[in-house]
Amino acid sequence: MTGPRNWLTAALTRLVAGIAIVVPAALLLGASPAAAHPMPHSVVELDVYQASVSARLELPADDFSRASGIDLSDTTQATLSKQAEAIRTYLGRHIDPTGTGGKAWQVNVGDLSLSSTEQTSTGPYRELVAEAVLTPPAGTDVRHFTFDYDVIVHQVITHTVLVTVHQDWAGGQVDDAGTTQVGTIRVDTRTMTVPALKVDLDEGSAWRGFLAMVKLGGDHILTGTDHLLFLLILLLPAPLAATAGRWSGLVGARSALGRIGRITLAFTAGHSVALAATALGHLDIPGRPVEAFIALSILIGAVHAIRPLFPGREALVAGLFGLGHGMAFSFVLAEMHLSTGQLVTSLLGFNLGIELVQLLLVCLALPSLLVLARLRIQPVLRLAGAALTGTAALGWLADRLGLPNPVARAADGAGSHTTAMLATLAVTALAASAWTVTTRRHARHGPAETPTTATADPATT
Repeated sequence: MTGPRNWLTAALTRLVAGIAIVVPAALLLGASPAAAHPMPHSVVELDVYQASVSARLELPADDFSRASGIDLSDTTQATLSKQAEAIRTYLGRHIDPTGTGGKAWQVNVGDLSLSSTEQTSTGPYRELVAEAVLTPPAGTDVRHFTFDYDVIVHQVITHTVLVTVHQDWAGGQVDDAGTTQVGTIRVDTRTMTVPALKVDLDEGSAWRGFLAMVKLGGDHILTGTDHLLFLLILLLPAPLAATAGRWSGLVGARSALGRIGRITLAFTAGHSVALAATALGHLDIPGRPVEAFIALSILIGAVHAIRPLFPGREALVAGLFGLGHGMAFSFVLAEMHLSTGQLVTSLLGFNLGIELVQLLLVCLALPSLLVLARLRIQPVLRLAGAALTGTAALGWLADRLGLPNPVARAADGAGSHTTAMLATLAVTALAASAWTVTTRRHARHGPAETPTTATADPATT
């Protein structure tokens, strides 16, 4: 009797085992891709300075609550302050950077905030953001350290922490183009421990920081539509003569070149002085009034291109308004929190980048400005350009005074099309140069019909 019973027991065992394997497999195979929902990961974003490292911690709120025991499910930004001390204490216990020789760094957790966000394939979720400053002992290298960090991952073993560098002046990383990944922190499933991450940045140098600032300055003026429009709108009527309160006739090529040169140099001097004074003096200037002043300067320049408001004094006006533009440039440096030595080097590099790109743009625009002044259609083109510039300036002015509008958004968006703008300026410069050469050749070989040099201005008719 034991034989049949053993056979029956074995058969039932195989049947149960088969069901245990087949059913989960069927469920997994039949599940939609969305059913395997990946969990959001944490991000630690580092800003490397000369004597410290700032860390921005982006933590999924639910995972943080599960790991820390601090319930954030009903917490809002308004009530976060009630749990701030407990959060900072917990974070301080689980962030432990050490330098060479095992010297411990000081960790200070600062601002905390709650927000909604979304990572690729995770869907929306709530995120706790914490700002921390990691300060090594005096004389310790900030570019090479051991980052012992287990804020969530020590309890949520499937969690992953991405560690990236956002700003590293000595490494040549100074803009907001993106981040550089340093490594990941996760549980070692063999030992069930959380290994510390070795942060080893390259040695870095002041030269790399300087070159990065040259590039940043060039990019800033190239994508700064408002700065470019102000300069170009002042240069637009430079080849024209002002007579009886209107633009009429030409001043001659040499005089036009002199005006363009003086306006460009005055604008350069104005913004360079303001940039240096504001940055080196660490002046805390509110941004909105400065940005509104820039919009107003563009509007005045547009009106001047239609009717001469200050003929012959364009260089003086460019220098005065350039002071406001220089203050706006300084906001970029202020956000980087550089040491004095790095700030001086950055100031030189940033300003050099601005001037190089500004010189390039003026050289590209120069042939077209000189030829445009000699064409019969010049008044129409000038008025159209001034009207577009004035409209953009009005949109910016309203936006910077607290009234957002689509005109300002469209004008800001124009700065993203730098390649098309440079290509257009280059093509028009070549066309204008070819037109000038052809006209001179015809003049040498005999009389030729040339465009009228003095035309009636539609603005006065």
